[in-house]
Amino acid sequence: MLQYPKFDPIAIQIGPVAVHWYGLMYLVGFALVWILGRWRIQHGKSKLTVADLEDLIFYCVLGVVIGGRLGYVLFYQPSQYLAHPQEIFYLWQGGMSFHGGLIGVITVLLLFARKKKYRFLEVGDFIAPLIPLGLAAGRLGNFINGELWGRPTTMPWGMVFPQTGDGIPRHPSQLYEMGLEGFALFAILWWFARKPRPVGQISAVFLMGYGVFRFLVEFTRAPDAFLGLLAGGLSMGQLLSLPMIVIGAIIFFLSGKSNRAPTP
Repeated sequence: MLQYPKFDPIAIQIGPVAVHWYGLMYLVGFALVWILGRWRIQHGKSKLTVADLEDLIFYCVLGVVIGGRLGYVLFYQPSQYLAHPQEIFYLWQGGMSFHGGLIGVITVLLLFARKKKYRFLEVGDFIAPLIPLGLAAGRLGNFINGELWGRPTTMPWGMVFPQTGDGIPRHPSQLYEMGLEGFALFAILWWFARKPRPVGQISAVFLMGYGVFRFLVEFTRAPDAFLGLLAGGLSMGQLLSLPMIVIGAIIFFLSGKSNRAPTP
């Protein structure tokens, strides 16, 4: 059994200005997207320019924040926010959804592609390999915050999270997600994108890979207390991940059969 480390939630404080670890992890995530994106452009892996990348990151920040918040509102606590709509804007109280953030990012990618006259999936193929390390940073932020802990376990690496107040060892599911949705998915996508692929296939591998990893990790992650387990004994995260796997598989299959030029 392991004890959860005592983290100071504030990473940096200068006078009255405090930077929390969770917010810092968001900055780290977008910085990694910028660094990896520049590398891909400089090595001829995309038709996009560095200026396109910087515009895209700005739009994706908006997509993540707005989509993530609205996704949480709609998928997880619609009745709560319907009764208190002003709380939708209380971002400091927490409540973000990855799947909502993904929808937000897809929306801004569509708008960006139309504005810049790129193919949508071409832009998706460029951005997909850049995302997992940002996700890893976000899951590390969850761990430091002591949130989104796992289900009870008797495994020797089970961790007691004082935030639960029950003293029961639990799966450090945030670290599982960091390893699978972050590092493992990054390795798969970076390897897969090293050669030209039919347009859409890199995006498809991201959707399938994230969906599968998230679906599996959810078996160790404690479901939201206000939702519990839903249809078929699955969590909301699992139900939202299943369409990702199906849509990714369809895109992969159709992209492979099409005659569209490959992504560089």
